[in-house]
Amino acid sequence: MDTKHIRLSVLDQSPVRKGVTAEQAVKETIELAKYTDQLGYTRFWVSEHHNTSSLAGSTPEVLLAYLGSQTKNIRIGSGGVMMPNHSALKVAENFRMLEALFPGRVDLGMGRAPGTDRLTAAMLNPSNQFREQDFIEQLYDLRNYFHDTGELGTPQSKIRAIPQVKTVPSMWLLSSSGQSGIFAAHFGMAFSFAHFINPTGGPEAVAAYRERFQPSDDLHEPQVNVAIFVFCSDDEEKIKRHQTLMDYRFNQFEKGGGITPVGYEDIKNVFYSAYEQERILINRKRVITGSPDEIKAKLTRLAKDYSVNEIIAVTITEDFEDRLQSYELLAQAFDLKQAINFA
Repeated sequence: MDTKHIRLSVLDQSPVRKGVTAEQAVKETIELAKYTDQLGYTRFWVSEHHNTSSLAGSTPEVLLAYLGSQTKNIRIGSGGVMMPNHSALKVAENFRMLEALFPGRVDLGMGRAPGTDRLTAAMLNPSNQFREQDFIEQLYDLRNYFHDTGELGTPQSKIRAIPQVKTVPSMWLLSSSGQSGIFAAHFGMAFSFAHFINPTGGPEAVAAYRERFQPSDDLHEPQVNVAIFVFCSDDEEKIKRHQTLMDYRFNQFEKGGGITPVGYEDIKNVFYSAYEQERILINRKRVITGSPDEIKAKLTRLAKDYSVNEIIAVTITEDFEDRLQSYELLAQAFDLKQAINFA
């Protein structure tokens, strides 16, 4: 895998910062999409989370329709649609509509987790049984809906996903464990590993995906990227503050109480138990921070470890301007404009 020309992409969860409304968080996502489009990023993915006040991104298919109208070159997509919450037919129609609006620019990233707690998931889809086989059947159905290839005698042979358009979104399976990589290989779909959720086992999961990959009409060769938390800055104090906040967020999440938006001043003197300190060291593997030169070296090493040429950066900051600047410095470090011309 050629990692000389690494492509960079974005996963944005519309984080609700301390003192900011959910409406403002969504507007920041829109501004970030427009900015990273100008900077030369490859894709801009948005997430699906439910019943959490810290993340405003709940309906990627709705948000993507607007983001597509505000951008020109960057691919737009879901990172991802949580399939247990939806019917395969509705997902197919949502993304066929997006293809009708923005042909050739749409990614359908899919997850097999609900993106929320069990109670909320049950309300989103009361028939959800949380079975792996249901997810597999959804993938079969989805492929049939996109290609109008349902077998005779099945509902898929009688139903057409509307609108009927010529193009099909690029289909990605998202995983933090590796299991969905096996599904992606079987269906001939692309694979995205969530290193920002699980920093262990990723390279092995990607290798297994490549080894088992079966070409499909949509994808002839394996396609992989890896997502990781990134913060890039020339200010050492900002880097320190960011790491402190990320340490706190991970600890807060693992306690099971949800994530409450906080600022550095709120948590700078928090005391952690020995166990919590151990967890902090493990969770820091989910994050890459540093100056532009340091970040470039670290991400290049990560790309080599995974044998990929695309990194998805996930950036949550205390101040929105720092989020914008982090992506700007990243783009400059990797000469994204020059990479576009090279491609």
